[in-house]
Amino acid sequence: MVKRAIVREPSLSYTQCVSSHPLHYTVSLEKAKQQHNNYCDALSSLGLELIKLPPKKKYPDSCFVEDTAVVFGNKVFITRMGVQSRRGEDKDIEETFEEYFTTKRATEPATLEGGDVLHLPNRLICGITKRTNELGTKQMEDWLQVKVDTITNPKVVHLKSYMKYLGNNKMIVSEEYVNHPLLKELDLIVIPKKESYSVNCLSIGSTVIMSNKFSYAQNVVAAAGFEVISLEMSEFEKCQGALTCLSILF
Repeated sequence: MVKRAIVREPSLSYTQCVSSHPLHYTVSLEKAKQQHNNYCDALSSLGLELIKLPPKKKYPDSCFVEDTAVVFGNKVFITRMGVQSRRGEDKDIEETFEEYFTTKRATEPATLEGGDVLHLPNRLICGITKRTNELGTKQMEDWLQVKVDTITNPKVVHLKSYMKYLGNNKMIVSEEYVNHPLLKELDLIVIPKKESYSVNCLSIGSTVIMSNKFSYAQNVVAAAGFEVISLEMSEFEKCQGALTCLSILF
């Protein structure tokens, strides 16, 4: 069971986030901060201790802390971002983790972002995507000493936008990955393409925090035996972020 979550409030530069979303130009910093506060309240309500890092104005995307590190066992792998403008977000993340774990950094030319890494009970699944390359995956596997399976799709930003392990052998997955061989032994909760944003959700024990945008996804997750907390995530969706992006759980 996780006990803590590292989070970071959106900074004054958040509206300059890296995004190709058609509504990117409508991002509201004020609304993003409120949504982030609600997110933190939800984590606290589930008993997590929040480690709140200060905003980083130099890095518009720095509230998406998940991308900076991968935790497994008693080790942490500090990533090397696929986007040049984001490199440097991780300094205080690394310093924070050094209080708890042994850390190691990815080295050039490896790239890896936490949004590509799915945690399952006995392995990781990592996307080879726009942001993560094979060398990044190999360095992570060598350091964390865990089996890492890979799914390659250079057209996508992060694999967690398409699948997320919830616990109890259940995986929420977008319909395009329903027949993937790496998922064949899992109980799949399949989400139609029109509700695919809901796939990037955050599971903590028997609770799943989900975007409030679509009801079908929330209903099928609840029917699978999970308690669902529904949050508005509009200002993070516009920056191509979602629920897992905003914290590192450990």
